[in-house]
This record gives sequence, structure tokens and C-alpha cells, in this order.
Amino acid sequence: MGEPQRQPDDAQQTTNDLSQQRLEITMKFFRGLTDMTRLRIIELLLEEGEKNVSEIVAVVDQPQSRISSHLACLKWCGYVTTRRDGKYIYYRVADERVASLLILARGIIADHASEILTCTRM
Repeated sequence: MGEPQRQPDDAQQTTNDLSQQRLEITMKFFRGLTDMTRLRIIELLLEEGEKNVSEIVAVVDQPQSRISSHLACLKWCGYVTTRRDGKYIYYRVADERVASLLILARGIIADHASEILTCTRM
């Protein structure tokens, strides 16, 4: 008969749980930027400032229902915030660190563009 399996203590289990939660939320954060339409909306708002849905639809050239759905996702996850002006709701990037993140990503991409473009595992 072998030794009984040792159960992790409560502190170790809590650390493991927090580590797993951190990985999951980080994955979800980046997943929010993996959709081309959402990324295009974020970049538009960063470049041109706040826009209403009609203005975003005109630039992104997607149906209004699709844009609204993506904006709802971006708002729910904290990428964008809104401001009402009469009957219009204007969207803007909620946290300017998103711009810093995209600038950093572009720098990394520039250094590894050929590898990223030819990657067959993603």
C-alpha cells in the first residue's frame, strides 16, 4: 500500500485558485481585442475620439446591429464608456492605457512580423 496522497493546504489551494483566476481574466481581457471589428472600433475611438453608433457604423462599414453588439461587449468589459447627449450615446475609450497597450503590441509585432504572419499554430 502506498502513502496517502497529501492534500494541498488551504493557503496553497487559495494561491492556486487566484493564479487560475488571474490567467482566466487575462485571457478574457486579450480575447476582447482579438475580434477585428472590436479592435477596429477601439482604434477608431483612440484616433478620432468619441463617436456615436452611426458614426462608427459609417467608418467600420458593418451593420448597426453588429456594431451595437460589439460596443455592448466593449462597454461590459470596461474598454469603452459612454456619454449621453440628447438622443445620442457617444462612446470613448475608458482607459488610455489601452492606447499604450496597442502601441507596445505594435512594437513587438514590428520586431516579429514575419514569424507572426507565418505562424500556423494560431
